[in-house]
Amino acid sequence: MPLTMNREVFITCAITGSGSTQDKSPHVPRGPSEIAASAIDAAKAGAAVVHCHVRDPETGAPSRDPKYYREVTERIRDAEVDVVLNLTAGMGGDLVFGATDAPLPLIEGTDMAGAAERVAHVADCLPEICTLDCGTMNFAEADYVMTNTPGMLRAMGRMMTDLGVKPEIEAFDTGHLWLAKQLVKEGILDSPALVQLCMGVPWGAPNDLNTFMAMVNNIPNDWQWSAFSLGRDQMPYVAASVLAGGNVRVGLEDNLFLEKGVLATNAQLVEKAVGVIENLGARVIGPGEVRKKLSLTKRAPVAK
Repeated sequence: MPLTMNREVFITCAITGSGSTQDKSPHVPRGPSEIAASAIDAAKAGAAVVHCHVRDPETGAPSRDPKYYREVTERIRDAEVDVVLNLTAGMGGDLVFGATDAPLPLIEGTDMAGAAERVAHVADCLPEICTLDCGTMNFAEADYVMTNTPGMLRAMGRMMTDLGVKPEIEAFDTGHLWLAKQLVKEGILDSPALVQLCMGVPWGAPNDLNTFMAMVNNIPNDWQWSAFSLGRDQMPYVAASVLAGGNVRVGLEDNLFLEKGVLATNAQLVEKAVGVIENLGARVIGPGEVRKKLSLTKRAPVAK
């Protein structure tokens, strides 16, 4: 099918992620104040949406402590710059098995939580968007599985919808889109939905363009979507996504480098993406236009 380029593009910046990158670059933010400051800088550089995980301020290890999410949320909302807030709800589904000849009991690193616990910070902070990883998959680590059963996703998706928070469907493979469409059909998620295509994450969808276009062609025409890939493929996927009709995601969650050997900040990655988008002849849109496009409502946190 012919490409239909997106002429009005929004940029999501994925600020810090939950990978073990905290000691690989001094620019990877750790505590809530650093994460919020980096998100604000990314917004000033042109990101309309900031996607936030939280980390332990002392160790930099990934965390899902609600108090860290609350602090990040309040700091971003108190800033002078406007930006759409997107909080992860992807943590709490981690299984780490033992040796292949003795996989049970599960070992250190396992973190399995119920649906209400996984969404608790979303209910507290009421971001405009939160993520819903729409499937179970193997990651690069030998014995780690990201676990999201259909039952868990139905429960979490219903909670998000009832809260009035827009789920961003994280699709790491084609089957995840299949399930997402089923959740919309069942009325658990509202239509039109929002999708993030996660390309090149081992062992999900490879980041070749044939697979990418197969993913794009499985998204209903009235849904909004973005895409990203990892490392040196981050910026090529900015161009590919715009040309294929989508929006874009960049940030330190997915890539630490501005160019070979040069560590990046989130703001620098956003600035570079702005240049790619504008050089293609498209326009980068702001948070107000994104809220209108996605039917989002900006709200303050629930008072304590």
